[in-house]
Amino acid sequence: MSYILFDIGGTKTRVARSEDLASFDVPVKFETPEKYAEGLRALTDVIDALIKTTGITAIAGGIRGTLTHEKTGLISERKLVDWVGRNIVKDLHDRYHVPVMLENDTAMVGLGEAVMGAGKGYDIVAYHTVSTGVGGARFIHGRLDSASIGFEPGQQILDLDRSILGHHTQHTLENLVSGTALEKRRGVKPYEIAQDDGVWDELALYLAHGLKNTIVYWSPDVIVLGGSMVVGDPRIFREDIERHTKEVLGDIAPCPPIVDAAFRDDGGLYGAMVLLSRQ
Repeated sequence: MSYILFDIGGTKTRVARSEDLASFDVPVKFETPEKYAEGLRALTDVIDALIKTTGITAIAGGIRGTLTHEKTGLISERKLVDWVGRNIVKDLHDRYHVPVMLENDTAMVGLGEAVMGAGKGYDIVAYHTVSTGVGGARFIHGRLDSASIGFEPGQQILDLDRSILGHHTQHTLENLVSGTALEKRRGVKPYEIAQDDGVWDELALYLAHGLKNTIVYWSPDVIVLGGSMVVGDPRIFREDIERHTKEVLGDIAPCPPIVDAAFRDDGGLYGAMVLLSRQ
C-alpha cells in the first residue's frame, strides 16, 4: 500500500508517494493552477499515476493560505482565490475513499523540519520561511502548537524607519524582507541582485528585528529558517541574521541557535510523512 504526500504552493505543487513513511519517491512537480477545478484535476491525475500499480492507504499535504477550523479547505488566500471555500479534504476522500489530512503549507514544512530536519532534538522549535512571503509556526516536542487561526509572523508591524517603505505601505516584516517586497523596491528579481550588494545585509537586519519578537514571544530553543531568500542563491546569510539578532536583542534575552532548514523545497513532504505516521 502507498501513502500520498502533497505540497500545494502558490507557484508549484509537489506530489510524492511513500511506502514506509520514512522516505518518498522523487516528487512530481507542476505549476499550481489558479482555478480550483484545474488544480484538483492536475493533483488527482498525478495521484492516479503514482498509485497505478498499488493501493492507497492515506493522503496528507499542505496548502498555502488560512485553513478552516476543521482543516478541510481554505477560508482566505491572496493568490489561490478560487480555491477558497472549497472542501479539498472531501473532494479527495470522495475520489479515493481513504483518510485525507490537510494543513497549512508553512506549518507542514515546519513539522518536517522540527521532527526530521534541522530542528530535530530541540523541544521548542520556531520555523520561519522567507520567500515570496514570510510565514512561520511554533512546534512543541515535535507537534504543531495550538492556535485559533494559525500563525502569521510575516504580518507583524516593524516600524523601523518610514523611509524604507514610505507612508503608504504597511510596515510588516513581510513587506520588508520577502522576495516580492525586494523585487518591488529594486525592480528586479532577487536572484538578479549580486550577493555582494549591501541590500542583503540590510535584509538581515530587518529580519533580525522580526526574530527578536519571535524570541521574546515564543521563547524557542532553536530558530529554523527556510525559503528561497535565506537558503537560495543569492541569499540573506544566516551568519548576518544571527549577528544582527544578537545586536537587537541586547541584554533582553540570549539568542538561541539560528539554523538553515535541511529540506529546502521538499520540507512539506517530510511534514506530511510525520503527520501520517502519527495517525
